[in-house]
Amino acid sequence: MKPVVSIIMGSTSDLPVMEKAAAFFDSMEIPFEMLALSAHRTPREVEKFATEAKGRGIKVIIAAAGMAAHLGGVIASLTTVPVIGVPIRSSFDGLDSLLAIVQMPPGIPVATVGVNGALNAAILAAQMLALADPQVDARMEDYKRSLTQKIVKANEELSRLEYKFKC
Repeated sequence: MKPVVSIIMGSTSDLPVMEKAAAFFDSMEIPFEMLALSAHRTPREVEKFATEAKGRGIKVIIAAAGMAAHLGGVIASLTTVPVIGVPIRSSFDGLDSLLAIVQMPPGIPVATVGVNGALNAAILAAQMLALADPQVDARMEDYKRSLTQKIVKANEELSRLEYKFKC
C-alpha cells in the first residue's frame, strides 16, 4: 500500500487536530502518510519532501501549521501537487495562521479550510481523489448521504422534545 495523501504538520503538537483527517482517510480506505516537517526548522527536509512527493505517488498534500504558518505555501511553491492548508489555532485564536495561509502570491495557490478544519481538509482531498477513482467517489457519495441522514434523524429527535410553548 502506497500513500496518495500526505498529512504534514509543523509539529506533533498539531496532531490532536490532524487526527480527524487521519480518521477520515481510514474510514474512506484512502492510504495516507503523516509527517512532521517545519518550514522554519527543517527547510531542507520540506524541500526534499515537496520535490519528491509527486514522484512517490502523492496526489494531495494537507499542510497544517500555526502561527506564521508558512508550511503550506513553501510546499506549494515546490510542487504541482495540490496543497490544502489547515490553519492551527495557536496565538490570536488562529487568525494569524489563517491569514498566513490564505494570502498566497499569484501562482502559488493553497486551498485553505477553516481554523482547525482538518476534517474538511480531508473531505476536500477525498473529493479531489474521487474525480479519478470510482471507488473513492462511491464512498464519498455514501458519506454525503450519511450527512443528510444525520440531519433527518436530528429533526425526528427534535420533534419529540416537549416544551410548554413549543409548536
